[in-house]
Amino acid sequence: MHITDRDYQRAKIFRKLKKFLWLSFLLFPPALILITFIFLPMASALWYSVYEWNGLIRGEFIGLDNFRKVLLDPERNWFFFNALKNNILVFVSLMVIQNGTALIIALFLAREPKGARIYQVVFFLPVILSTVIIGFQWKMFLNPVFGLVNKLLNTIGLNEWALPWLGLPETALPTMILVNAWAWVGFPAIVFLAAIHRIPRDLIEAARLDGGSEWQIAKDIIWPLMAPAVTIIVVLTFIGSFNWFELPYIMAGLEGSPAYSTDMLGLLFYRTAFGSISAGGTEFGVGSALAVIIFLLIFLFSIIATKILT
Repeated sequence: MHITDRDYQRAKIFRKLKKFLWLSFLLFPPALILITFIFLPMASALWYSVYEWNGLIRGEFIGLDNFRKVLLDPERNWFFFNALKNNILVFVSLMVIQNGTALIIALFLAREPKGARIYQVVFFLPVILSTVIIGFQWKMFLNPVFGLVNKLLNTIGLNEWALPWLGLPETALPTMILVNAWAWVGFPAIVFLAAIHRIPRDLIEAARLDGGSEWQIAKDIIWPLMAPAVTIIVVLTFIGSFNWFELPYIMAGLEGSPAYSTDMLGLLFYRTAFGSISAGGTEFGVGSALAVIIFLLIFLFSIIATKILT
């Protein structure tokens, strides 16, 4: 059977069309989710932020005045910069405590010790638990009267360490950071472990034969080849830190108690947009401006971190 150039071109076009339709079918659900839950809400927040609002009733166009209120109004900007400082502190602390511990765990598991699978399950198990459950349970453990932590400290003779951990401005935020690190350390550990397993074993064995120490192997071979995984974890940690809401809300309340020492941008947004005891009525436009600022901070950091680390 003779196949002409025209038949060949038709078959080629049909194959391309079939491939395009199949890819469109696969990409449609995630694209719909992105548009519905990310792009549309972000566009809506930007639109809301340039109007004055009386409750949920839209008023006149006021341009960037809501942004001025967030950043420059003396009665408001202290709350913004205080929450921003706390979010930055959370990010830096989690990078050191959570992700540093995760890297040590990954290097330990990469040596495939006896019971490695059990260790992986134990480290990752808190990740799948609800943040509400974790926050409530640790709040009970840290109760200054009947909490397990203070009872244990009193039992072993460390009475001076038995503190109201969530009741002091000096200890409340560090305590919640440690709880978050405990809950999430398994995720970066698994990501780091997967990255280590992708490194050719021949490189590591050759380095050992050349007399390289474990520290030199980790510093000169494992760490540089883990750069993509490290980039992902750094960006995700920043996003998680600047979206921190559930755990501080459960453990410290909407006001960031005590004395706003645990206040976060997410809590401030909720109080501003939907009202609270301290904020009073709703300020939907100011809250929307705050949401746009949070988005821009996350977006800019993600781009800069990706450029630097890759």
